[in-house]
Amino acid sequence: MKKTIIKILGIFMILFVVSCDEGIDPITEVDPGSDSGAPTVEIIYPTEGTEITGLELVVPVDISFRVEDDIEVNTIVVTLDGVQIASYNTFLDYRIVNEEFTYDSLTSGDHVLIVTGTDLAGNSTSATVNFSKAPPYEAIFPGEVFYMPFDGTYTELLSITDAGEVGTPDFAGEAFAGSNAFRATEDSYLTFPIDDLMFGANMSGAFWYKVNATPDRSGILTVGDNADDRLQGFRLFREGNSAEQRIKLNVGTGDGESWNDGGLIDVAAGEWVHVAFTISPTQTVIYLNGVAVNTGSPANAIDWTGCTEIHIGSGGPTFDYWNHLSDDSAMDELRLFNTTLSQAEVQNMINVTNPYEPMYNGETFYMPFDGSYTELISLNMPTEVGAPGFAGESYQGSDAYMGAADSYLTFPIDGLFGTDSFSATFWYKVDSTPDRSGILTVGDDADDRFQGFRLFREGSATEQRIKANVGIGGGESWNDGGVIDVTAGEWVHIALTVSATESKIYFNGVEQLSSTFATSVDWTGCSEIVIGAGGPTFSYWNHLSDLSAFDELRLYNVALTQAEIQDML
Repeated sequence: MKKTIIKILGIFMILFVVSCDEGIDPITEVDPGSDSGAPTVEIIYPTEGTEITGLELVVPVDISFRVEDDIEVNTIVVTLDGVQIASYNTFLDYRIVNEEFTYDSLTSGDHVLIVTGTDLAGNSTSATVNFSKAPPYEAIFPGEVFYMPFDGTYTELLSITDAGEVGTPDFAGEAFAGSNAFRATEDSYLTFPIDDLMFGANMSGAFWYKVNATPDRSGILTVGDNADDRLQGFRLFREGNSAEQRIKLNVGTGDGESWNDGGLIDVAAGEWVHVAFTISPTQTVIYLNGVAVNTGSPANAIDWTGCTEIHIGSGGPTFDYWNHLSDDSAMDELRLFNTTLSQAEVQNMINVTNPYEPMYNGETFYMPFDGSYTELISLNMPTEVGAPGFAGESYQGSDAYMGAADSYLTFPIDGLFGTDSFSATFWYKVDSTPDRSGILTVGDDADDRFQGFRLFREGSATEQRIKANVGIGGGESWNDGGVIDVTAGEWVHIALTVSATESKIYFNGVEQLSSTFATSVDWTGCSEIVIGAGGPTFSYWNHLSDLSAFDELRLYNVALTQAEIQDML
């Protein structure tokens, strides 16, 4: 009986196996064939030209790639700048390999990433990607050795070094640029070592500042060796009242000290003011918004003996007497330099960090002449011919332009004027010596006046007539403008507008004369504007260099209306 049961179970198992195999093809070995080619390699990230950013000098980067082969991938090698940083020889899928890993030590600069895949037959393929790691910050001004933007950190970006914190320094919750600014708060400030800043006999500092008159005095930037005297380092500080605060500078010269009583900031205005100071062996200068407000005359160069750190936002332990304690004002974009900046360099820094935005319809050019000839929309400089200079006075700002004999400025006109219309405006204090001169000139040559335009003056010791000539291709159009009273010695706003059909000259927003023409201005062959002279295309009839002062020069690619001109006054 037992044997019978075993036989029945055996038959049942056979029937079960047969039924399970029913409808399924048997597994057969397939010959993969011969290896017909090398692997394909694709670098997914970084891609060609990728720029990795970050405030740190060394950052991580995620690297990903794909390797495929028709038979089997044997090995994969990854190199960065010629050094192997990863390799693989075991894969879940031997034909299609997707890998990603993080490389933790990417430094600033240009890099070459190569991924090489090799199959069982020894065929290899490499893919290459060029990418870069941007430095956290590169100095953008000559002599710049320190930059702290205060955008949520106290990191100095050239060295990637954090400042030391004393007390509980804070952020202002507002900024001139970026996301935040620094505010020291009571009994608090920042410290930073100066050894690597390479200060010598020449140094400068600059920052944007919104003063808080409470407390009524404070230290701002201080470098000293001790509190016993002020014979080493420097002290930039403020003193005043609720209405005005004076920015001052004290410099130690070893066996003495030099004082600079600086200039005043209007507290009630509540505005950001650009503060800069410069130190040389013979002079210190304090600038407010690019204007030199005061100078000092040290007997010797600054003495750094025993000085090890700068205190930011306070008089610190070497200058906390006389109540020059912590500053509750907002400071932003702090820069230090191991050179003595010129006024032009200070003004350029302001232009770069606070770019000018055109204010008027069609404005393409603005040259305020505040200690430099920088054109503020393009931030380009004109070419100086001869020895042009400054007037030592201005209608607005810190200075104005004044030419000299055989001297003027030139500037490319590409993009400045409209095809058939344009305007020019400026403030002008006429000097009748010489009795005639060019003011603004655009021409192609001196053979005729059929292209461009010429704004000039002619007259006597008592009155000068402002005139314009416009080249219209086959001819020219004259506009005899109006007369300025030389003896008044006043600044006059002059505007020239040219449309497709007429030119107009305005004094202080009042039209003096218009002139019509049938053909619009012709710019053929014209490449530059001459400022302050007739220049090479209009020096005849003695329209030479102008010794008058002019300020706030603007050019436009439209013909301004009288209302638009009056809005400028």
